[in-house]
This record gives sequence, structure tokens and C-alpha cells, in this order.
Amino acid sequence: MNIAIAKRPNPARLSAPARLAEAAVSGAMSLPVEALRVGRGARRIAFARQLAMYLTHVGFGLTLTEVGSCFERDRTTVRHACALIEDRRDEPTFDFAVSALEAGLAHLAFGLQLEVGLEASR
Repeated sequence: MNIAIAKRPNPARLSAPARLAEAAVSGAMSLPVEALRVGRGARRIAFARQLAMYLTHVGFGLTLTEVGSCFERDRTTVRHACALIEDRRDEPTFDFAVSALEAGLAHLAFGLQLEVGLEASR
């Protein structure tokens, strides 16, 4: 009997973008990264975590389930977070700030890919 085993994604591949988004958001909002990883937290901390989840989903293309796994949340919680951030993007100042975070993360991720590629080719 031949049973096909589904490929499981590399946990590091999933968590690295989430950790980058957490670091960017905590820096931008002057919060300790650890604050984003505990319980529900204060309103400001919950919002920062929602923004990090949004950036991980939209900026890095992880599914809602994958993002939820990275943040120890359910996919419906991630969907709610993404909807809240999308609604706030109608505000020009907020949209500008989120766009800057997205661009910075994209630039950083691209640079890291180049460095990893260079290391592998040596």
C-alpha cells in the first residue's frame, strides 16, 4: 500500500517573514517585540500585532492559516486583522505609513534572498 505524504512547509520559511514584520512594526510603534507575542494585550499592542499579521499576509504572501500559525492565532483572527488594516488604509497618513513598512520589508527580504543566494553559490 502506497500512502502519499503531503509536503509540510519548512517552519523557518514561514516564521522568518512574521518575525521581520514583527520587528518592523515594533520599531515603528516603539514597542518591544515581546509585547506582540503575549496574550491579547492592550489595544495598542493588539493593533501592532494585527498590523504585523497583515504585513506578513499581504507583503510576504503567506496564507491566513500560515500567518495564524506564526502568530499562534486562528486564521479567522488573521482575516479580521487584515480587514481592520485594509479599512484603515483609506486614511492617507496611515496608508503612507503602511506602504513605507511594506516597501522596507520588501527591500529587506530581497536583500536577504540575494545574500543567501550568494552564500549558496560559494
